[in-house]
Amino acid sequence: MEPLATQRCFNHAEREAVARCPECGRFFCRECVTEHDDRAVCAACLRKLAHVPLFQRRGVVHLVHFVQGAASVVLAWFWFYLVGQGLLSLPDSFHERTLWQVPWLEKE
Repeated sequence: MEPLATQRCFNHAEREAVARCPECGRFFCRECVTEHDDRAVCAACLRKLAHVPLFQRRGVVHLVHFVQGAASVVLAWFWFYLVGQGLLSLPDSFHERTLWQVPWLEKE
């Protein structure tokens, strides 16, 4: 790919490009880009980003993924806690393999 210094604006062929839109990948001059969410984007992509619902925006998506991950860790911990409590509630005879021994079946 050619360096930014040799690129021309997509809208104004006579102007030197100063930025590349991260959404569409085209090069633009200073008048054709604007800053949005700490990124320089073109007007067409800015219109598209303006119509993106709140739950699909970059910051909100990261927050949702973090909350989902934290909830899954808590759920896994709770599941293993319940399994452990269930195993601890079993009588000692179960762990010593004496629960299933029936005296009348044993030969003496």
